[in-house]
Amino acid sequence: MSDDKHGDAWTQGPEVERASRGRERAEERDEASISDPERLRELRRLREQRMLDRWIDGVLVEQRRSRRWKLFFRLVLVLLVATSLAMTAYALFFAGRDMPGGVGAPHVGVVEINGVIDANGEANAERIIEGLRAAWQAPASRAVVLHVNSPGGSPVQSQRVYDEVQRLTKKGDKPIVAVIEDIGASGAYYIAAAADDIYAAPASLVGSIGVIYSGFGMQGAIDKLGIERRVFTAGDNKAFLDPFSPIRDEQRKFWQQVLDTTHRQFIEDVKRGRGERLADDPRLFSGLIWTGEQALGLGLIDGLSSIDALSRERFGGVPRRDYTPALDPLSRLSRQLGRVAAEWAGVSSNASPVRYQVQ
Repeated sequence: MSDDKHGDAWTQGPEVERASRGRERAEERDEASISDPERLRELRRLREQRMLDRWIDGVLVEQRRSRRWKLFFRLVLVLLVATSLAMTAYALFFAGRDMPGGVGAPHVGVVEINGVIDANGEANAERIIEGLRAAWQAPASRAVVLHVNSPGGSPVQSQRVYDEVQRLTKKGDKPIVAVIEDIGASGAYYIAAAADDIYAAPASLVGSIGVIYSGFGMQGAIDKLGIERRVFTAGDNKAFLDPFSPIRDEQRKFWQQVLDTTHRQFIEDVKRGRGERLADDPRLFSGLIWTGEQALGLGLIDGLSSIDALSRERFGGVPRRDYTPALDPLSRLSRQLGRVAAEWAGVSSNASPVRYQVQ
């Protein structure tokens, strides 16, 4: 039985408090009628002792309440951590195993390519290649589908995935198909071009085979504000992309050569992947972006379809299994918070100065 008297109708409540105040007034009247000093001191001592006992009792009750709240919040924290760990374990070991027929049943292996392709983002080469290899090596997977919904991103990350797709397609064991949802542009189309076939919806955005670098020239602004820019470098061109420094003509020409070289690599890989299916149209590599319907006529894609229709019509309606490596909830939350913080601070999260993107 708890020794906490609070919450007990016999030891607290309005009636008990009124009775206590009544006793105190009665004691005060008794003190006024007592003439013996010794007895009066004894009564006052007992009265002070009772007051001290009540004060100590109140302190103990508050301490108990504080401990209970601490235990409650600690329990909530433990439950949150346990839930996160359970979700992570499920994502790592059990996600995708509940599809009809089990893991050993025939299925289509899907690898998601969502968002900006970036080394520090969710759509990075390591993650995509890991899922691609797992889907390819699964004995029961009839095909691998790259499910693309991305505006592009890092050329290096895109080239890495492109090379891996090409390596696997040359083995010929099973088809690798790219299906474009809303958008498959620039670096995302770079990856798709390595697949055996590319499909898109009639209104999908496809193409944007080009390279862009964007920045600002703020030299005039800081001159007007009377700000002196202090940059110390070893090498005449080390800071040529500094937005607060002027760029010379030879530096501008050099940077254009870098972009042109990357563009040439992009074009060569698209031609190698698509081959004779590409139309003889110089606009293909101008950076323009096309609808799926237009892209079909230009040879950028092989058909108009969705991932659902493709599963039914080409792969016999077998279920799909997602082989994209899962991100644990804590990593997903930290990435989102970091992205929001970077946007608020006006800092780009892209580490590469060259970026494919839709224009």
